[in-house]
Amino acid sequence: MKILVVEDQEAIAATLKRKLEAECYAVDVEHDGERGFYKARTNDYDLILLDKGLPGKDGYAICSELRNYKITTPIMILSVAAGTEDKVSLLDCGADDYLAKPYAFSELAARVKALLRRPGQIEAKTLAIDGFSLDRETYSFTFRGTTAPLTPKEFMLLEYLMKNAGKVVSRGMLLGHVWDDGVDQFSKSIDMHIMNLRKKIDPQNKDVFIRTVPGHGFIVG
Repeated sequence: MKILVVEDQEAIAATLKRKLEAECYAVDVEHDGERGFYKARTNDYDLILLDKGLPGKDGYAICSELRNYKITTPIMILSVAAGTEDKVSLLDCGADDYLAKPYAFSELAARVKALLRRPGQIEAKTLAIDGFSLDRETYSFTFRGTTAPLTPKEFMLLEYLMKNAGKVVSRGMLLGHVWDDGVDQFSKSIDMHIMNLRKKIDPQNKDVFIRTVPGHGFIVG
């Protein structure tokens, strides 16, 4: 899952990025409203966390214009203004949720999880394919009776591949959904993580759970 944080206070944005990444999300950050709007309009995010008061273009305008562009990405507004009229106006402009500052990160994290659920569907605690299961609560996998933990990036990579089981996932798709925009597009990071995952999942290499499709990407299932 990939989240865009648009927050002009750099210390708050850095803290949000660090804590959300610890929850196994890929996070991009912008501090300016115009740049945040452009990034939200031209990239595929799973969620946008949007400060109301921003230089260049405020959160209200960004939210309204994104909805005018028919972009349906869930948006949570973060603002020090907590009056009823403020909340109503922001929800009316297309926001999916509103959280007043200061807030506890535990509450924000819970709201993020709620917004990322598909409408009318609660995601299962585990993903399971061909005897392999991925636990979304403990960030671990079980295979052939062995359970082992995963690093945040390993978990995000496996979760994305398993959610797209049976489909070829390109390197571009993995970079776009699992890594933030600071990644070197020409690095070997994906291949290194795939190699490490294969060793961790099946040290004897009896089966190839993550298969390479030459020239196209990777597939599981």
